[in-house]
Amino acid sequence: MTHKIKTLNAISKQGLARLPDTCVVGSDVTEPDAILVRSADMHKLEIPPGLLAVGRAGAGTNNIPIQAMSERGIVVFNTPGANANAVKELVLAGMLMGVRNIVPAVNFAAGLHGDDESLHKQVEAEKKQFVGRELRGSTLGIVGLGAIGSLLAESALALGMKVIGFDPELTIDAAWRLPPQVRKAASVDELLKPSDFVSLHVPLLPSTRNLINAERVKIMKKGSVLLNFSRDGIVDTQAVIDGIDAGLLQSYLCDFPGNALHQHPRAIALPHLGASTEEAEENCAIMVAEQVADYLQNGSIRNSVNFPNIALPRGSDFRLAIASVNAPDLFGQISTALAGVSLNINTMVNKSRGDLAFTLVDVETKVTPPVIDALKAVPGVLRVRYLPG
Repeated sequence: MTHKIKTLNAISKQGLARLPDTCVVGSDVTEPDAILVRSADMHKLEIPPGLLAVGRAGAGTNNIPIQAMSERGIVVFNTPGANANAVKELVLAGMLMGVRNIVPAVNFAAGLHGDDESLHKQVEAEKKQFVGRELRGSTLGIVGLGAIGSLLAESALALGMKVIGFDPELTIDAAWRLPPQVRKAASVDELLKPSDFVSLHVPLLPSTRNLINAERVKIMKKGSVLLNFSRDGIVDTQAVIDGIDAGLLQSYLCDFPGNALHQHPRAIALPHLGASTEEAEENCAIMVAEQVADYLQNGSIRNSVNFPNIALPRGSDFRLAIASVNAPDLFGQISTALAGVSLNINTMVNKSRGDLAFTLVDVETKVTPPVIDALKAVPGVLRVRYLPG
């Protein structure tokens, strides 16, 4: 079966190669079955009527109108963990920049003038102003212990640091990945007080907006370094700058430039480089392409931000994929609708997530248009697809 896939950003060739040869892929594709996107803002885009899936080559999905997609039964995928190593390495670099005065030292060296002997004298006279401290023996607090947080904890421990972590939504898989030496905090406030470094790795939600604010800056350890390579709105930037100016914090490093940070001597803002490595872009592209392809071909869902994860080994060549609201007895109504058109069920699985649900059904005979119509007539069904093997 041929599918049309529109790309809103440049997607790694290695990722696009994971799509079936039957797919038509490109930025000029019209009436797409799926969209692959990185950073392009989709909030003002008109949603194509036949769109089935959106694949975000990255973890954050703030650039995608999730609610509007959900209402139409469109599955939105992301790639958690695919860029985790890239972000982790940048955080480690950020910690070193924060305590070794690397950026001002580079700027100082770049501004030297004179012959070599003169430069040497200037260096010896001025280098004391760039004295820093080592990471070993200090405490790193990590807010958010997912793929990035757990990798960061592992690296920090290997550098001789102590690690304390907090994550109210810690999954079983994440708990298994987490090194046992990580001490668990009961709250953000408990984590902030003893930490020499605080690194944030949580999504931007109403509950995490301004997670670090003026009140929390006051309880952070004096002279600590704050790192935000997650999302801009998680930190009240002005409150942090005020905390630095008041001598409460040593420095702030983030991936989100802004006027409040511009030219501040102890604030370093990078131009959103967290996932900007060739390896991370390739990993994200491969992961999202495989997920979207599996969904288009088999109805399987892995790493969706709105629908439940679901998979079903093929029990026949005739499969139905049904997106719906999560309503009482909807599963039963689907079964009844199939029985009403004399279609025998081979295998059937239903999963729910919040207000949404998804059902995969393998039936014994070919699915005809009246079957699709009968299922679409069930109240709460958002989308019905026939996926012949």
